[in-house]
Amino acid sequence: MNALMRRGAARLAAAFLASGLAAVGPLAAAAPAAADDAPRTTGGVTATLGRITQGARAVVKDSGRATDVLAGLYEMKVDDGGNLQTYSVDIRTNAVDGTKYKEADWAESSLHANQNAGKIRWILENSYPQVNDLAKLAKAAGADKLGPNTAAAGTQVAIWRYADGVTVDAADPDAQKLADHLYKNAENLDEPKASLRLGPPAVSGRPGQRIGPVTVRTTAGSVTVTPSGDAVGKGIKIVDKDGKPVTSTTDGGQVYFDVPAGAADGTASLKAGAATKVPVGRAFIGVGTKTQTQVLAGSSEATTGATATATWAQKGAIPAVSGRKDCARGGMEVTTENKGDQPFAFELDGRKDTVGPGASKAVLVTVAEDHAYRITVTGPHGFAKTFSGILDCRTAGIGTTSATSGPLPSASPSGAAASRTAGTAGSAGRAGASAGGDLAGTGSSSATPLMAGVAVVLMIAGGTAVYLLRRREA
Repeated sequence: MNALMRRGAARLAAAFLASGLAAVGPLAAAAPAAADDAPRTTGGVTATLGRITQGARAVVKDSGRATDVLAGLYEMKVDDGGNLQTYSVDIRTNAVDGTKYKEADWAESSLHANQNAGKIRWILENSYPQVNDLAKLAKAAGADKLGPNTAAAGTQVAIWRYADGVTVDAADPDAQKLADHLYKNAENLDEPKASLRLGPPAVSGRPGQRIGPVTVRTTAGSVTVTPSGDAVGKGIKIVDKDGKPVTSTTDGGQVYFDVPAGAADGTASLKAGAATKVPVGRAFIGVGTKTQTQVLAGSSEATTGATATATWAQKGAIPAVSGRKDCARGGMEVTTENKGDQPFAFELDGRKDTVGPGASKAVLVTVAEDHAYRITVTGPHGFAKTFSGILDCRTAGIGTTSATSGPLPSASPSGAAASRTAGTAGSAGRAGASAGGDLAGTGSSSATPLMAGVAVVLMIAGGTAVYLLRRREA
């Protein structure tokens, strides 16, 4: 083992010992890198990952070795209001509290090629916290008793089995029975709908005309639609197909940019926002950093948003450029549309291309897995559109680890969080009341002494350190 590995081991141990109970998932991870892409471009909820609030010990058998991990339920704070609860997928990838996440389709996440993704959603729909009657859940699983901690652990173990194909068992016998029950009875369900999406996110046309349409897709009952500040200054209005001003709409509604006939060539944007519960089973992926994918288990009413842009010109080429991550093909698909009367000559990823009048073209820019990308489309008159992020599309395979660079976490959880974590290993916490929707209350176990909890977490920390260092040696 070289000096760098020894220093890493020392830092890992010190971080856990200094925090006492800073268990944040299967593996400790580095702080997230700053992201320069706009997480709201494609729409949906953005949130910050917190710690595991309810969970218990599990054992992973990987490459002939057994490693203790903490299996449980994470908490997320929505940027503009609301709370989420999530379980993780991709057990061999690191996660750390403070990471920025955004809502995503399965096609944009490590679930894109998983034939059992629908079974993961079934588990989420049919276990804790969606099923908050733990006595009923225990009876269905053939368990003696389930508390929030053991119910969360059993649910997470069942999800890992389908998400990663890993051999993992809950340490608590009742949690193990729940995991086996969920794994055996899971059925394939369809992917849930996005909380909010605007499509297409970029449109173009001529001034004096209604430019669009932009279609709203949402699970909310109503969505507010407003022009951004730059649009207001240019006299741009958001209207329906008949030209009537629009301030709100519903799922399937179509809105347009109304650009005055004399407007100089330019661009503007609109903002859509709503308050809704995010559908269970939606994926959450890291923004600008490699991190563990999360799947939604419960949501309070949360703030969701999206943006769309319009470009217009009196004559010549009028481009509208949008991009989406395509995990199946391993890259970013960039679509360029031209609503003008002349060809639009542009450069993408170092290659020159042209889109004729009234035509569109989609180009895939391949990106290596776990690598950062920054893709820019440039054209005449200073036109530029940039897409950036990290391609994080696969679960880490057996014998691999995907630790990110940077300092290891050392901040201790709050006193309440520490108390909850201390009672996780094989103990049943009290069931809390739901808060603001289908979020489960964060229970704790007062029966387990603090020192017992500290011992459990230190044991997990030791196993995690060995797990990570052995992978680095390999």
